[in-house]
Amino acid sequence: MKAYQNILVAIDGSGADDALIEQVSALAAPLGSRVHLLHVVHSHTIDQERALREQAGEFLERYRAAMQQQGIEAEVLIRSGEPDREILKEIEERRYDLLAMAAHGHRLFSRLLFGSVSRALRNKIDIPLLLVRGEAR
Repeated sequence: MKAYQNILVAIDGSGADDALIEQVSALAAPLGSRVHLLHVVHSHTIDQERALREQAGEFLERYRAAMQQQGIEAEVLIRSGEPDREILKEIEERRYDLLAMAAHGHRLFSRLLFGSVSRALRNKIDIPLLLVRGEAR
């Protein structure tokens, strides 16, 4: 079995995504991996849901096209709900070899206030977790 055939990449729409995509591309290209770009829309109204899905579709498609130019097969996935729960559901529903996501390096107060999706997931998933440090916009 080839390592990291299916990589799930959790894209959050922040400036950290560029560094994440760069690292995942560097890993996926030589391995011939298939990349699944996932964004979880967290909204409170139907109008907000619609707008956020449209935004997500645009940036996910941009990343997919950039990966395709590098010869990396990539697909776009959009889910709705709480990010940690939806990422976990996606992992449970499909077969992935690696979860990659950005680590924002929040300060203690922000971490306590907003929580951490990666922290919530790290003990619940049974696949490797790649955290990539990137600058948030």
